[in-house]
Amino acid sequence: MNRLLVLCFCSFSYLVHGQWTGGRSTFSFLGLPASPRVSALGGTIISVADDDINLGAGNPAVLNARMHQQLSFSHSFLAGGVTHGYAAYGHHIKSTQATVQLGVQYIDYGVIEATDIYFQSYGDLRVKENAFMAGVSIPIDERIRAGMNTRFISSSLGTLQSVGVSMDWGLIYQDTAQKLSLAFSARHWGRQLRTYSGVSADREPLPFEMQIGLSKQLRYLPFRMSVVYTNLQRWNVRYDDPNAENDALLFGEVAQEPGAFGINVDNFFRHLLFSGELLIGAKENFRLRLAYNHRQRKELSTRGFGSGAGFSFGAGVKVNRFRLDYGRSIYHLAGGANHIGISTNLQSF
Repeated sequence: MNRLLVLCFCSFSYLVHGQWTGGRSTFSFLGLPASPRVSALGGTIISVADDDINLGAGNPAVLNARMHQQLSFSHSFLAGGVTHGYAAYGHHIKSTQATVQLGVQYIDYGVIEATDIYFQSYGDLRVKENAFMAGVSIPIDERIRAGMNTRFISSSLGTLQSVGVSMDWGLIYQDTAQKLSLAFSARHWGRQLRTYSGVSADREPLPFEMQIGLSKQLRYLPFRMSVVYTNLQRWNVRYDDPNAENDALLFGEVAQEPGAFGINVDNFFRHLLFSGELLIGAKENFRLRLAYNHRQRKELSTRGFGSGAGFSFGAGVKVNRFRLDYGRSIYHLAGGANHIGISTNLQSF
């Protein structure tokens, strides 16, 4: 088993070459956060392993015994009436110390009117996408776990249909004495099996991404800090803003293009996602969350206007047998996305 895992990870050296990010892939809804907690923590958290079954969607290695019989459902409200949701269930197998999960992710874009170039209506089209997932995590030793997810993806854009498959791989190292964890995740490596046109030459790549993450809980304060380095497979993630070419200073002078060092520093921080979670109570029944995404702020901020773009926040509370969560991601001056969820453990019944 160990040799198989090593072979899977080493294979990325030539698989990554053909992968893309930033609007150049199909099935992009796979990158949406699975739960309100993940939304509040910036959209990605791969180095936390507790009883939250939703975390397995981002890194299958975090699946563990505390997720046994955990059931969760979440729903988010995006711009333009688009809705997105995720449901998951976890089960731990004592004999093998493996933890498995089942999940389903969906996005519904609603009903869109079909017209031609002359705005003649041809009826309404229903647009939606789904992904069905199964995953497993196994221990490598007392501090390291490895995991894998497999997804079957379907997309319906009116009369156009597409299907695909994808896989995730993950590793997590946990030092419980230091309350420190390190993680690696490679997500959405796969293939479009059927294109929208039906022509194999039109096949599009999936939104493959590699990430590394670190989480550390303070010794004398119930606060956990996390940082995730995203898009490990691609260095340059900066967006060339054409509006920047017209920027002028106070006396009409044209703003100077930043030097190579400034560009590299900005590009580096666009890879990073910072988040924190305050765990209140002996059983951590109340949680407050906050995160900052530098790349999101740089790309979605409006010039000349202040906004909270790039920030996200939320809270979670446990009431009797249920945990209720809320997360809000601020994408733009025009608004953001609200995310709600509920989870429980079937053993409590």
